[in-house]
Amino acid sequence: MNQESLRKLVLETLGRIAPDADPAALDPAVNVRDQIDFDSMDFYNFAVALHEKLGVEIPESDYPRLSSIDGCVRYLQEKIDGRVAG
Repeated sequence: MNQESLRKLVLETLGRIAPDADPAALDPAVNVRDQIDFDSMDFYNFAVALHEKLGVEIPESDYPRLSSIDGCVRYLQEKIDGRVAG
């Protein structure tokens, strides 16, 4: 999966978790929780949804890496590349 596909998946997932937000209007470099009403449970549901869609393990200790769209895409790409290479 390439980064553009991952970005689309991340934005779609954010849109499902926070339907009142406009994911396309978010600054991809800024913490998502600083931009929209996204509480701890929403963030947990976001991480779980990404895990279910991609089949990658996302330990709670890595959640800070998912805080921005750019960071999330980068992290997921690393996980997917590691899974393929491993």
